[in-house]
Amino acid sequence: MENFNNLLNQIDSMVWGVPLIVLIMGTGIYLTVRLGLLQFRKLGKALHYMVKNEEGGAGEVTSFGALCTAMAATIGTGNIVGVATAVVAGGPGALFWMILAACLGMATKYSEGLLAVKYREQKEDGRYLGGPFAYIEYGMGHKWKWLAKMFAFFGVCVGLMGIGTFTQVNGIATATQGFFDPDMAHTVSVFGNDYSISTVITAVVVAFFVALVVIGGLKRIASVTSIVVPFMAIAYVLVCICILIFNIKSIPAAVVTIIQSAFGVKAVAGGALGAIILAMQKGVARGIFSNEAGLGSAPIAAAAAKTNEPVRQGLVSMTGTFIDTICVCTMTGLTIMVTGSYDKAIAEGLEGVQVTSAAFKNGLPWEGNIGPCILMICLVFFAFTTILGWDYYSERCLDYLTNGKLGVVKAYRWLYIFCVLIGPFMTVSAVWTIADGPLSRKSTS
Repeated sequence: MENFNNLLNQIDSMVWGVPLIVLIMGTGIYLTVRLGLLQFRKLGKALHYMVKNEEGGAGEVTSFGALCTAMAATIGTGNIVGVATAVVAGGPGALFWMILAACLGMATKYSEGLLAVKYREQKEDGRYLGGPFAYIEYGMGHKWKWLAKMFAFFGVCVGLMGIGTFTQVNGIATATQGFFDPDMAHTVSVFGNDYSISTVITAVVVAFFVALVVIGGLKRIASVTSIVVPFMAIAYVLVCICILIFNIKSIPAAVVTIIQSAFGVKAVAGGALGAIILAMQKGVARGIFSNEAGLGSAPIAAAAAKTNEPVRQGLVSMTGTFIDTICVCTMTGLTIMVTGSYDKAIAEGLEGVQVTSAAFKNGLPWEGNIGPCILMICLVFFAFTTILGWDYYSERCLDYLTNGKLGVVKAYRWLYIFCVLIGPFMTVSAVWTIADGPLSRKSTS
C-alpha cells in the first residue's frame, strides 16, 4: 500500500504542477476579461434567477433543481475535508488561492452553463442530453468527436473511482468513526484488515440509501437534492458564522496569516517561491475539486434545466461556484484558522476531517462533542448528495458513449453502488490522491 501511495503522489505532483495551474488560472482570467467581469457585474441578477424559475422553459427539471443537482455534486467533502487537507498540506495561503481560483472560475462556470443549453440534444423519450461531450462535438465540429468521447469516458471513470464515490463515502465513514468509535474499540476484519464496526455499518447504510435514490433517475435525484442541499448549506454556514462570532478577536490575525502564507512572506529566503507554489497547488486543486469550475461536470446537469435562454442558465450555473467556494469553503477555512485547529493539526499530525472537527469542537462554547456531532451530520448529508450528483453525471456520460442504451446505464448504477460500498475501506491519503489524479481531472478548460 505504501508503494501504491507513493506512485499516486508522484502522479499527483505531475498532474497538479505549475503548467496546469497556469492553464486553469489563465483560462479563468481570459474568460473574465472577455466577459467584462461578468461574474461580478451580474452576480445580483444571477442570484435572483437562481430562485426564480423560468416560465415555459423546455427541459426535464427546473433551473433551481438543475442547480441543486450540480451543487449536490460540489458541496461535499471538498468543502469540509478538502479545505482542511489543503490548508494543512499547503499552508493557510492555500485558502487565498482557493478563493481567487473560484472568483475566476465563476466566469468559466458561466460559459459552461451557457454552452450546455445551447448545444443540448432532446432524445425521443423526452430526455435532454448535454454537457461538454455535446458542445465539443456539435460546437467544435464532428472531427472533435474523439475528444468528446474521451471526456465522457473519463466522466464515467471519475464517477466510479474519484469524486463521486470513494472520497465522499470515505469522508462519511471517517467522520462517523471519529464520533462513535474514535479509539477503534470495536473492530471487525474486512479484506484482511481491521475496521471499526461503525465504518462497516456506514458503508452498508450509505450504499442502501444511495441505491434507493439513484435507481429513480434524475427527477428523484433533483427532488432530494432540492430539499437537502439548500437546508444543509445554510445550516452549515450559520454554524460557521457562530464559530467566527465566538472567536471574532482572532479573525484579523487569521486573515493576515492567510495573506502572508499565500505570498510566502514568512518563508525562509529562497523558500518563498516554493511556499507560494505549494499554496497555489493545494489551493487550486482543492478549489477545483470543490466547485468543479472548468471540470465540465455542472453543465451536464444544466443541460436538463427547463429554460430557453442559454445566457440565463449560464448565470444560474455560476452561482454554484460562488456559494460552494466563496461562501462555504471560506467559512471552513476561517474556522480552522481562528480556532487554532491549524496549529493543532501541525503539532499533532491531524488530517482531513479531524482538523475541521477540532475547529468545531474548540470554536463553539459548549462542552462535549456537540460541535463534532454537528459537523458529522453536515458532512454526511453533503457527501451523500455529492454521491447522488456524480451518479447522474457519470450516467449521462455513459448514455452518450453507448448512444442511449439504458440497459447499460442501469447496470452501471449497480456498479456505482458497489463502489460506494467499498469506499470506506480505503485509506484517506490514497482516496484524496486518486481524487486529484488524472482520472478525476478529466477537463480543465
